[in-house]
Amino acid sequence: MSERRLRERMPAGRIAYVGGHYVRHGDAQVHIEDRGLQFADSVYEAFALIEGHILDEKGHLDRLERSLRELHMKMPLTRSAIATVLRETVRRNRVRDGFIYLQITRGAAKRDHAIPANAHSFLIVTVRPIDMAALEKRRAEGVAISTAPDIRWGRCDIKSTALTANILAKTEARAKGAYEVWLVDKDDLITEGASTSAWIVTKDERIITRDLHANILPGVTRATLIHALAKSGSNATLEERGFSVTEAHAAQEAFITAASAGVMPVVRIDGRAIGDGKPGPVTRRMQALYSDAQ
Repeated sequence: MSERRLRERMPAGRIAYVGGHYVRHGDAQVHIEDRGLQFADSVYEAFALIEGHILDEKGHLDRLERSLRELHMKMPLTRSAIATVLRETVRRNRVRDGFIYLQITRGAAKRDHAIPANAHSFLIVTVRPIDMAALEKRRAEGVAISTAPDIRWGRCDIKSTALTANILAKTEARAKGAYEVWLVDKDDLITEGASTSAWIVTKDERIITRDLHANILPGVTRATLIHALAKSGSNATLEERGFSVTEAHAAQEAFITAASAGVMPVVRIDGRAIGDGKPGPVTRRMQALYSDAQ
């Protein structure tokens, strides 16, 4: 596709923050030797924006700082300045319900695998509206997922942009008619989704999600829901542990969590109905708990 045609397809008036400047989305550029482009040497966060409110903002910024520390990468701005950029980008795009994407690369440098001594981190922020009606319909009806081997690298706890394995797995799932894929480790235990945290509910209503000692991302929505459940006074039992594909197929309910999905019911796994094939009462309670926590 030509550059002209690509720009013609961009939403009119859309604004991005790129390396210290607010620019038209279609005019946004990074250096050809930016390490995010060359090596996926970058991290990202994605924030849900509902009625102008950034959900779980502190949790996402906490995780951003952790990812940067793990990769020995510097913050390009102070935390408060980044928060200001998020809000200004939202304001300039006039979005009330949407999705904010933040990426920090290590910046441009002569191509070399070793981390450059004087790297200057580079910040990118974009925002786009979401179709709330379509999202609520999906939450009401539930989604299907498939399973696939987890072939990702050994530091999935870092929210890196090195997502090729996730992309391949999600694409294969979509070809099968599934919304998401659950990744399965060498011990036949589900780790997480390609872009979500995985949960099941047993027939005796134990709520199970993978523990953070496994090679998974510490999901912010996951953490908020766990905290909300603990504060709720509910007698529901939460277990943070591995669970197998067989256990998932036999579950009474299942759901996924993510900034882009909130709490999303899962009604089919690998073509098999979960429970009665409809979102269940425990999942509905989890949706309400997460909503009340915002």
